[in-house]
Amino acid sequence: MGLLSDPNRRQALINLLTRLNAPICFVCYFAGVAWFMGLAFEPFTLRTYMSENAMGSTMVEERFPAGERALATGREFAAHKKKVGGMPVDWLVKTMQARGLEVFTQSFSRTLPFPDENTERYVVKGTNVYGILRAPRAPRTEALVLSAPCTPGDNNNQAVGLLLGLAHYFRNQVYWAKDIIFLVNEHDLIGMQAWLEGYHHTNVTGMDWSPLQGRGGSIQAALSLELSSDVVTSLDIVLEGLNGQLPNLDLANLFYAFCQKIGVLCTIQGKLQRSDWDSASGYNHAVQTMMLMVMKQASGRPWGDHGLFLRYHIEAATVKGVNSFRHYKTDLNAYSPITAGIYRLTRLHQSYFFYLLPSLSHFVSIGYYMPAFGLLAVILLLRALDLWVQLSAQPSRTEDGVSNPGVLSVLTPLVISHLTGAALYMLPVRFQEVAVEHFPVSETEAVVLTAIAVYTAGLALPHNTHRLLSGEGTEMGWRVLKLVALLYLAVLLGCTAVINFSLGFILALTLVPAAAYVTPHVPKALSAFFLVALSPACTLLFSVFFFQELQEMPVSFQDGWLLYLSVIAQGMLDHYLYGSLVFPLVALLVYPCWLLFWNILFWK
Repeated sequence: MGLLSDPNRRQALINLLTRLNAPICFVCYFAGVAWFMGLAFEPFTLRTYMSENAMGSTMVEERFPAGERALATGREFAAHKKKVGGMPVDWLVKTMQARGLEVFTQSFSRTLPFPDENTERYVVKGTNVYGILRAPRAPRTEALVLSAPCTPGDNNNQAVGLLLGLAHYFRNQVYWAKDIIFLVNEHDLIGMQAWLEGYHHTNVTGMDWSPLQGRGGSIQAALSLELSSDVVTSLDIVLEGLNGQLPNLDLANLFYAFCQKIGVLCTIQGKLQRSDWDSASGYNHAVQTMMLMVMKQASGRPWGDHGLFLRYHIEAATVKGVNSFRHYKTDLNAYSPITAGIYRLTRLHQSYFFYLLPSLSHFVSIGYYMPAFGLLAVILLLRALDLWVQLSAQPSRTEDGVSNPGVLSVLTPLVISHLTGAALYMLPVRFQEVAVEHFPVSETEAVVLTAIAVYTAGLALPHNTHRLLSGEGTEMGWRVLKLVALLYLAVLLGCTAVINFSLGFILALTLVPAAAYVTPHVPKALSAFFLVALSPACTLLFSVFFFQELQEMPVSFQDGWLLYLSVIAQGMLDHYLYGSLVFPLVALLVYPCWLLFWNILFWK
């Protein structure tokens, strides 16, 4: 406090920060990157543990002797699905009723804003079937959900069979204190979104669905099953949900504890646990696992049906059965006790909600990874301080007595940049029909290419801005604009990192160097290339190739470009269908902020 209250010391500190501004920023950037990379090193992480509320579940011996019966039910479900050419609603209703459940159905329909070429659908109509096992020993104020999506072809038939087998098993137990809802949803995420909106009496996406005739208590937790083989070599847990939300860490801890107890191999991000953390290969393995989680979380999309539950503050995860080339094989008799045991849990609220996982046995809490982002964000504040000192030292009038440009020199680029962002957000979907009429492209291609065209047109912003300004810009004008842009970017990245750390950190890695470096006095051609390479669009392009490398499935540039276009389309669909915030965030805020620095580079 004495340092800041003493004018002489305060001025000395400011002089030091401005004199050494560039070296300090350089050190902060590389320190932030090094801090983040060090998070995967096991001695720097925390060992996972369970709070007392969740520990009771692992002390229970679960037995599920009906694995063969569940497989037979899955094969019967597959036969009826093939027979009717879709979800066998009538058969599911009868089968659930035979297991003593209260069975209900829900119909829904959704017209997509443009066709989804990945799944080849535009107008989606389907039916969800769910059965409720009422709690025999409680007032039925709380509920748990076990779901299995009905997918096309031969996928996930065993998961539905397992769900029905667990319904029969649970029905014969008398210790349940919560309602258990067994849900088979059609059209994966769209069906799940319709059911959740109907259950909570909300409609946030404009979907048409019939009201639910039966409800349980307030949903506390949910599991989604994905299983497409009679045998499994390992179980993989998926945690990333909508807008980067994560379930309570105790849910992952329970899964890991049960797998260890029963002796089943378990993975996260498809990667097994390794014990050689002190070797280069072990550290590289942990980095890949953590980076896969960061990339998935930054995408903002739900990576399983569980991802939509998190919006309603319901702890949820997806458990996948993996049948790989490993020699270790197991059947549903080992898979089911884990699912049954997790459903013995109580309310999860004591563990972490913000974390990264380099492995299932170790985690990185928010207090450990936020300093990495803080070291990047402080660069923006240091550069803003340097500009503020420079502006304070300049006179309010020029030598010829003419006042320096005021609000207009800052307000005009801000308005034009955000109008360009609004066009990027609204025009691609609204102009798809016009584009299809005039160009030989499909609706999806029209949306993506229109978005790229609007994004590219924003590069003409400097010329348009200066036409609206009265005269040419001054030296003081670009400094004021950059000061505003730096503070704008610092607030934007800070708010983003609080909601979705992974997205905020990735944006900071690319935007902070560009923001700190750009001025009108640097070489134009080289700096323009540098700024474009660090733009949001190129960041997404690099992320697509990097994600494929992390998954050990590298692609050629041509395939990567097609995947890049698909990711853009999927990001827009995720926003319109499920409420993902990444597309509007980039279009309405991040891209306009980047355009401000582009305008500064070409300031006259």
